[in-house]
Amino acid sequence: MPDTPPSVPDFTQWPSFPFEGDLRVKQLDEPVPFEPPRRGEADRECTACNAPDEAYIWVGERWRVRAMDRPTGLPMVLILESRSHLDLGDLPNLLAAELGVMTVRLERAVRSLDGVARVHVNRWGDGSAHLHLWFLARPYGRLQLRGTFLSLWDSILPPISEDKWRENLALVAAWLAEFGGRPLAEPPRIQWQAPSSFAPASAADAAEEPEDEPASVIEAADEIPESEAAGGVSDPSAGPSVDDPEPEDGPEAAEEQETGDAPTAGEAEDVVEDDQPRAGRTREG
Repeated sequence: MPDTPPSVPDFTQWPSFPFEGDLRVKQLDEPVPFEPPRRGEADRECTACNAPDEAYIWVGERWRVRAMDRPTGLPMVLILESRSHLDLGDLPNLLAAELGVMTVRLERAVRSLDGVARVHVNRWGDGSAHLHLWFLARPYGRLQLRGTFLSLWDSILPPISEDKWRENLALVAAWLAEFGGRPLAEPPRIQWQAPSSFAPASAADAAEEPEDEPASVIEAADEIPESEAAGGVSDPSAGPSVDDPEPEDGPEAAEEQETGDAPTAGEAEDVVEDDQPRAGRTREG
């Protein structure tokens, strides 16, 4: 009589179950007589032991915290590892006690991030013999992500922005550093460039810009090379150009005004150029 797969369990009807539609349970394989060695067992190298401190966001004397190599769907996913090559059941009393302290401390650090409601702490250990605990942050208000399927949703949801991800990493590292250790995660750098000119665009330039694709100040400044933008701005120290109109009394009057006596106190207050008083303005009092 052929084996028939069991019916799907009740949790497939839970709101937190990530899939819908027709589902079929796989046939269970026969048990193997010997399990294959994990990373760090037998002749297999340990990834955690070979990783430098620079691969982590925070390092201490006996513990290290690392993140994924890229943003994922959850606000934060971190892994707590021991420096010593030990598994959970191999921890001496000192490290076992510190594991509880580090678990609470890291949970609080992740939960302090904006938009985080809960932090799930998981330990599987089927892939590596080196102790590592997973910390998964559930977004606030996402009730459908509650429960045991949060790790699956992390691969389904669209990744968060890299800037937000790096900012969260830096905040968690700084939180842990308040109690010791060394933070290695840095916040994202602000890519900001001052506009080369604040002069309003001409009517011809405004007509060439598409109205349905507005650009931010930073994007607009990056599109204009600094050399080209500076070429269109006149230098006020260079004096008037050949196209500037001459004074009403002719060039002789202008020369006489520059070399003649300074204006009186009443006249100096009335002589204004470009909204700034001339140097010959008398001092009050």
